[in-house]
Amino acid sequence: MEVLMLVNGAFDLLLALMLIGVAWVVLSSPDLFRAVVLFVVFGLLMTLAWVRLDAPDIALAEVAIGAGLTGALLLSAWARLSRYSDKADQNAGDATARRAVEGIGRGDHIKRE
Repeated sequence: MEVLMLVNGAFDLLLALMLIGVAWVVLSSPDLFRAVVLFVVFGLLMTLAWVRLDAPDIALAEVAIGAGLTGALLLSAWARLSRYSDKADQNAGDATARRAVEGIGRGDHIKRE
């Protein structure tokens, strides 16, 4: 029984460290595609964390909305931005949208001290 508790504790610690590490890489990644893919991975890890906390309803919502729907929307936005990246300077709206998505990908919206 003690061994099982030790393994569970080690797994929870590893999961927490992975969540922190993936979140850091997502926020500091200069590559948008990598940031979006790691955002989906973060959502899947959060789902696992909610399952470990015995909250299956929140885990289902996280995997459906957080990783699934939001990830698909971000990948779609990335595909559109990469398709029009050469023409972004011709249209001010496209350039503004690109800068906004890049800023979110880099974590510019997070207040740093």
